[in-house]
Order: sequence, then C-alpha cells, then structure tokens
Amino acid sequence: MYYVVMKDRDIRDNLATEQYLMNNVEFDEPLVLFYIEGPCIIVGRNQNTMEEINPDYIKDNNITVTRRLSGGGAVYQDLGNLCFSFMVDSDDKNFGDFKSFTQPIIDALHQMGATTAEVSGRNDLLVDGKKFSGNAMYSRNGKTFSHGTLSLDVDLDVLTKALHVQKDKIASKGIKSIRSRVTNVRPYLAPEYQNLTTEQFRDKLLLELFHANSLDEIKGHEYVVTPEDQKEIDKIKEKYYYNWDWVYGKSPEFTAKQRKHFDMGTVDVRYNVSDGKIKDAQIYGDYFGMKDVTDIKSKLIGTKFDRDDILAVLDKFNLDDYFKGIPQTELLNLFTP
Repeated sequence: MYYVVMKDRDIRDNLATEQYLMNNVEFDEPLVLFYIEGPCIIVGRNQNTMEEINPDYIKDNNITVTRRLSGGGAVYQDLGNLCFSFMVDSDDKNFGDFKSFTQPIIDALHQMGATTAEVSGRNDLLVDGKKFSGNAMYSRNGKTFSHGTLSLDVDLDVLTKALHVQKDKIASKGIKSIRSRVTNVRPYLAPEYQNLTTEQFRDKLLLELFHANSLDEIKGHEYVVTPEDQKEIDKIKEKYYYNWDWVYGKSPEFTAKQRKHFDMGTVDVRYNVSDGKIKDAQIYGDYFGMKDVTDIKSKLIGTKFDRDDILAVLDKFNLDDYFKGIPQTELLNLFTP
C-alpha cells in the first residue's frame, strides 16, 4: 500500500488532487490519502447545493462550499476533521461495499481505545451509536475511491448551523441529506490519545494501517505530488471545485420561495431555477407600487441564483417605486438566497 499526506488545507485543492491521482497516476498497490481542511461544506454529486446549506451563515463565517464527484449527502468539515480516501482498481463486487474499505479504519480505532466504533448501515461509522464518519464512493476508468470523514474534534455547533436550511424555502428532486446524531471520536479514545492534534491523529492511524512503529519505517511507501502533477491538479481545481457552475449550476432543477408580511403589504417571491440560473421569477402580494414588477422579473431571468448576482440586478431599480413603503434591506433579503 502507498500513501499520500496532503499539505493543503483547502478542500477544493484536496479533492482535485484525489481526482488527479485516481485518473492519471498508476499504482501497483492500493493507495490511501489523508487530508485536513478549514471550515467547508461538501455536497454530494446529485444534490441541490442551495437545499443543503445556510447561505447567510456560510457567507458570514467564510465557509467554503464545493461539490464532490461521489454521491451521498452533504458534510461539514473543519480542522478538527480528518479525511481519508482508499483508492483501488475497480471490481464490480467492491463498489458499494463500504465495510471492506472502512474496516481497516475501524480496526485502527479499536487499537486506539475506541472499541465501540463500528460500521453501520450503508456508509456510516458509529461510536456508541452516534455517527462520527460518513463515506462515499466513486468509480471511473477502472479505478474506485472510497473516501470518508473522521470527526476527531469538529465544532458541532457550527455544523448544525451551516447545514441548516428552512425546508419551506426550496423544493427539488435532488438527493437530500439525512441528518443524524453526530459526535466526535476523541472522547472515546484511550487516555494517551486524548490530546492528539488532527495531524497526530492522522499519523497514528497511518502507523496502525501499516503496522509500523514510526513514520520513518514507511517513508518508502509515500507518494509525493510532483510539480508536474501540481500543474494538472491546478487545471482540475479551476474546472471543477472552484467553478460556480460545478458547485451550484449542477444542482437539479428546483423552486425557491420566500414570503413576508410587512406593514405596507405582503411580498411573495418565487423562482424556478435550472442549471443554477433563474428560469422564471414570480412576485405576488398585496403591496402597492407606482411601477409594474414585470420590469424586475424580466431582468432576473437568466441571473445566477446567487445573492451577489441578484443584488446587482436589483441595484438597478428604485425598489420603492415597486414596493411602496417596504424597507429596502428587508426586500433585498427576501429576493436573495
């Protein structure tokens, strides 16, 4: 087995590296990758991004959002989380068999004192009945990777806020995440492992996987990304993980609506969004205005379903001409995700 320890702390760079290694580097043995990243949300390939996130909270807290190649649900990660990815030659029998990929991680955690850790259901890892890891899988061109999270010391309060969206705002046929009782694995580790940093936790898992006593013993199994590799990885980053069209535009068609009653009337804004852009806009309510809102609706069509893009359109109008007496700040919040 070979391993890669990614130095970057941006999920987009790490997913691009994973994708590149899978499709462009040949290994004669399985490969395991470990990566750690700052606060981020990664949605599954078939999900509606806006249906999974709390956009205001994410913007205010500088949380990165991207989409991965594999299916499954949205996950939140921060520097208290360790990601792992096992990469092997494809076999029809192993696709979907998460237990065969995650069992080595479970065995390692047992050695570290978390003896109640187990594989549960389709793709989760539990400890004392609580979820600390979610896993997803992707296969292409004769290769398969199975990657997952390991919550060592994730800020669970941020997790619940970042992945919260009001269910009555957005409706689509995208695959929705199932919220589970989540926990961190740190409290379940043996006393000598209670104070490990995420990096130390990673290194200990590596040693357990290789049945080694020191990293020096396994240095010959490490693959280091070359400058030539990095040039190709940078291309993948821009094509996918930093690309708005990939992150948001790949979402299934959906409808979004927001309605609010003001002293000067009720405003009900509804969008039909396809490929991440507004295909149709409707504005209902018993508000008063000197001008017809058709002007605004026509300009919104074709706009990205993104707060800044919608605000740029609305900035061209004196909204008081259309919604007399209604505070502009609250109107802008009503029109934007």
